Amino acid sequence: MWRIVALLAAGIVVVIVGISLVAGGSGEVRASAIFSSVDTSISGYARAIAPHTWDFPQDFGPHPDFQTEWWYYTGNLADENGRRFGFQFTIFRRAITPIVYESDSEWRTNQIYMAHFTVTDVTGDQFYHQQRFSRGAAGLAGATTDPRYHVWLDDWQIQAQDDSARSVSIMAATDEVAIDLQLEQIKPPALQGDHGLSQKGDEPGNASYYYSLTRLLTEGTITIGDTVYTVSGTTWKDHEFSTSALGDTAQGWDWFGLQLDDDRELMLGQIRLVDGGREPAFGGLLVYPDGSTRTLDSSDFTFTVTGRWQSPHTGATYPAGWQIGINIGETEPLNLTLTPLISDQELTDTGNVDYWEGAVRITGDATGYGYAELTGYVNAMTGRF
Repeated sequence: MWRIVALLAAGIVVVIVGISLVAGGSGEVRASAIFSSVDTSISGYARAIAPHTWDFPQDFGPHPDFQTEWWYYTGNLADENGRRFGFQFTIFRRAITPIVYESDSEWRTNQIYMAHFTVTDVTGDQFYHQQRFSRGAAGLAGATTDPRYHVWLDDWQIQAQDDSARSVSIMAATDEVAIDLQLEQIKPPALQGDHGLSQKGDEPGNASYYYSLTRLLTEGTITIGDTVYTVSGTTWKDHEFSTSALGDTAQGWDWFGLQLDDDRELMLGQIRLVDGGREPAFGGLLVYPDGSTRTLDSSDFTFTVTGRWQSPHTGATYPAGWQIGINIGETEPLNLTLTPLISDQELTDTGNVDYWEGAVRITGDATGYGYAELTGYVNAMTGRF
């Protein structure tokens, strides 16, 4: 999956440059940074051209030679009474220059970070979301595998509980909601595309390096207001890094991470083009119960929209239900119906890249739960990523 990294540009720099006074020691330390402009050139950055040689858990960590990167988790959880919840927790990294300049200041950095955190309370028909920004300096935000996998922005964090990072905790909280979750990896990383080289267009470099952990056993708590719910279920992780992945004719994308009750998982996506067509380079992946995978071409599956929802926040009209037909080379195709668990799971007030991302139910030839991400319905993604 690819992400909303265009937000990590000039507008975000303006926000994080606002740090000016920091209490410390016996007095105040003035910290300042001046950015005359944000360099949108991709010159000097590494690009996704050939298949990557993967090394885990090292590759769970950052790849700062690339311009953009994200660590993305979505989960469908329930308490003992069957009350259902969804969550999304994503930390994004964006390099604003390809060069790290030496400096005595702990504030100087060429990396900025953003995080999105959402909770869907299905029974309460409520969707909570918040975002944060920071610079990758002075301990405010960052990513590392030394000594263990750890990605954070302030006190929102992903933290490995063992050296292999098979056990990971996620913690995030706002004034309204909080999550405190433990995730356990039970399948190996699923490499998307060509051994992890996920093509997004026909030009060299219009690609990302992309793997998924498609089934993480999850337990912990979700807090809404003063009520704490003990929950369990499954989580999906995506991690991508790239420079200039999308082509200049992309309108937006529809992405689906689906966890079936028969222990299979599906990543399915389509890049919608400005002329109404579909980018053929990007396809999907089927993950079997034993962790083996089958790559799906864009021609191997079809999407039929079965409903629409108009946002009261942005006025945009989104798909709100899908019939998906998948040809996986078996005697009969796999036909699935996806239905949002609640209609309003739109992230707004995110700058000028508002989008819909939420929990869905799966019925049809197989059952389960998943997540959908829909972009380009409010503003086109052309030239943003």
